[in-house]
Amino acid sequence: KNSLTPVWKKKKFSNINEAIKTVLNISQYEWKNVTNVEMELDPDLPLVPCYINDFNQAILNIIANASHAIEDSLESETSQKGIINIMTKQNNKWAEIRITDSGNGIPDAIRHKIYDHFFTTKELGKGPGQGLALVHAMIVNKHHGKILLETEMGQGTTFTICLPLENSV
Repeated sequence: KNSLTPVWKKKKFSNINEAIKTVLNISQYEWKNVTNVEMELDPDLPLVPCYINDFNQAILNIIANASHAIEDSLESETSQKGIINIMTKQNNKWAEIRITDSGNGIPDAIRHKIYDHFFTTKELGKGPGQGLALVHAMIVNKHHGKILLETEMGQGTTFTICLPLENSV
């Protein structure tokens, strides 16, 4: 890359834990009435080369989906809340961010579609079906990272985002 590349097109070494805390703080309106958030953030996680605004948007989209999944799974009469757990750790040359929700899980029949543009399980007006498509584009295509999915019906879903710790762009 030449020195004329705009600053917003360059990866910066970023504190992922602080970014997650900021996203949670900003997005409380989205989840605070239906879920409690637990965090297990690795204090020794190194700085991660990333496009921090894109990373923040990806985390926000996953948290919003997790919140909606929990809301859909709760009985309407209950005052009980669901749980979103966010964990960070270093795994060899990767920074791992695991986001687990206590929603109903993702049915086998639609798992292959969840990253497709405009695919949504939400009622009309609740979401355009862009959230996970954008997460995939930002993490896999732009950051050369990985997204792993674990889900069990009636138990919940875990998205694991893996970002390379070595600058790949």
